Amino acid sequence: MTTSTTPESSATTPLLDLQALVVAVRRRRRLWCAMALLGLLAGAAVAVLMPPPPTAVTKVLVAHKEDQPNDTGTLIRTDVEVLGTTRIAENALRSLKSHEDPEDFMRDYRGAGITNNLLEITVTGDSDAEAVARAGALADAFVADHVRRMRATANAEAKALLDQRDRMKDELAQVNKDIGDRSPETASDPQESASIESLFARRAELTTRIADFNQRAEEARVGTPQVVAGTEIVDAPRPVRHSLPKAAATDAAIGLVLGLVLGLSVAAVGVVVADRPVLRRDIAANLGASVIAELPRRPGRPWRRRRTRLSRERLTAHLARTVRGSTEPVSLLELGCARATGVIALDLARAMAAEGAVTVVDALPGPQLADRRPKPGDPAVVGAERAAAPPPQERRLGVGSVAPGTAWTDLRYLGTQTVLVVRAGHGGAAWLHTVARQLADQHIAVIGVVLIDPDPRDRTDGTLWDGLHTALRGRSERPAQQTGRRRTERQPMWAARGADNDQEAR
Repeated sequence: MTTSTTPESSATTPLLDLQALVVAVRRRRRLWCAMALLGLLAGAAVAVLMPPPPTAVTKVLVAHKEDQPNDTGTLIRTDVEVLGTTRIAENALRSLKSHEDPEDFMRDYRGAGITNNLLEITVTGDSDAEAVARAGALADAFVADHVRRMRATANAEAKALLDQRDRMKDELAQVNKDIGDRSPETASDPQESASIESLFARRAELTTRIADFNQRAEEARVGTPQVVAGTEIVDAPRPVRHSLPKAAATDAAIGLVLGLVLGLSVAAVGVVVADRPVLRRDIAANLGASVIAELPRRPGRPWRRRRTRLSRERLTAHLARTVRGSTEPVSLLELGCARATGVIALDLARAMAAEGAVTVVDALPGPQLADRRPKPGDPAVVGAERAAAPPPQERRLGVGSVAPGTAWTDLRYLGTQTVLVVRAGHGGAAWLHTVARQLADQHIAVIGVVLIDPDPRDRTDGTLWDGLHTALRGRSERPAQQTGRRRTERQPMWAARGADNDQEAR
């Protein structure tokens, strides 16, 4: 954001100045505070105008044959998905004797696994009684379906084991037949003796396996009653009571947070896109002139009015010394603060009125000075179109604007030297460059910048230590001796600058 052309300055310029971003976002607190307040009101309005429908909740204890201590919740998640099927919905609607479409009914309830074996079912309805009835029917349908599936699984497993047992019984019968067909005379033959021994070993193995299959089939059947008994409704369906104040507070808090986040995001994006400098170092660098004073936009709190008044008096004294020591006419040009510029101009004219007549040439946009009520001792105020050549003994103080739409060629008639009165964050960096370039083209020297509405936490340096010759092309065209002499006679740029904090003010 600087106008310096040195490679070192360009190399050290950050891509995104976080300090300027934070300051600019903080200055737009009205925007994000308004967004946060709007979110707060919207959340409260939603809770009041759109209350939740009547809701009932029930809890079901679900037993699984495959339960393990290290289960990660896969089984209960499967039960939740089974609960959301049309089969469960159809069974529940059938028990309720309702003709509602199962797909529509599925949108009115949901399941959630609280633990590995505890399922919570939440159902909505047109009334509390209907919601409770729906929850009971849905829980009964799920329990019945779960028991049926467990029994079917156990029966299928037992049947498979018994089928395997029957096949082994057939094989055992064949082995016994083979053993019975062998005659005792062949027992003396070694080969026949080995064959008989293998048959006896096979018969023993088949007998053991048949007994094992019988036991496993019996265990499969015995395990089903435990699963059936362990699956039950442990919390009867009951309506859920909604507290309107609690819901309004919760929704309002959520709306406040969302509105605040949205407001901060919009403010940050707007700051980055608009690129409007708010730090004094950036404004001074873009305009090519030092900040000589800072004034608040409004008087502020009572304990800050004295400090503001002292800063205004120091600024008036500094400008009066500058005007007295200058052989060229001095003007005040505003950017975003026409009213404050008019007040500064009147204060300066009153301070110079003791040394002679002073006329203020009003070229400000709007009736800031023309329609005011003159007080006793106030200087004369004339419009730019009615300004004539001043008498030799009369001083002329021009007041104009460098806002978009300014007639740049007319600014030189207000004064060949000027003090820019700029409101922080009002003009973009591109427009500040335009102002500096146009004033330089008109050979109008900027002898300082008065910053209006600065950020109170801004600790950056608004002084350009390399002076005017790096920023003003118009001034650089003057003779070197005259430029050097005027720079030597000029007051320090920081002479009228207000205190940054209370310690500095003391």
